[in-house]
Amino acid sequence: MSHWLIKSEPDVFSIDDLAKVKQEPWSGVRNYQARNFMWKEMREGDLALFYHSNAKPPGIVGIAQVASEPYPDPTQFDPASEYFDPKASEDKPRWWLVDFSFVGKLVKPLSLDELKQDPILSEMSVCQRGTRLSITPVLLEHFKKVCRLAKSEKLINKK
Repeated sequence: MSHWLIKSEPDVFSIDDLAKVKQEPWSGVRNYQARNFMWKEMREGDLALFYHSNAKPPGIVGIAQVASEPYPDPTQFDPASEYFDPKASEDKPRWWLVDFSFVGKLVKPLSLDELKQDPILSEMSVCQRGTRLSITPVLLEHFKKVCRLAKSEKLINKK
């Protein structure tokens, strides 16, 4: 099992939105490295830290789980979508996604500042200057420590 961090702006799609819908396609990702993580590396059952970006404060607020195998992002084919890609075709899709399901909200959300102040968690990609990827791998050690500091270990123990 791999572990991930997925980012979303809470006014676009929040952890509360995921809790309401239970499962959601992670569509609209238009970065090749992030796409490749979903397409080539994520597997059903992988766990992800759900991070609210562009929030006050930004930070990790919940846990999601990869709930599907990768499949072509349908927004790339829709001319009405802001994520339409005229170079993509049904025969040769350029963008892939997975679905995520809601696991739970953290008992104590962890802000970006708290992550940066921790000597271990400060090594996470999200803490590195200039890292803007919406999806990044997370070491198991970091994932477990986040859950421990967030008083949310029971969320991953039931998985």
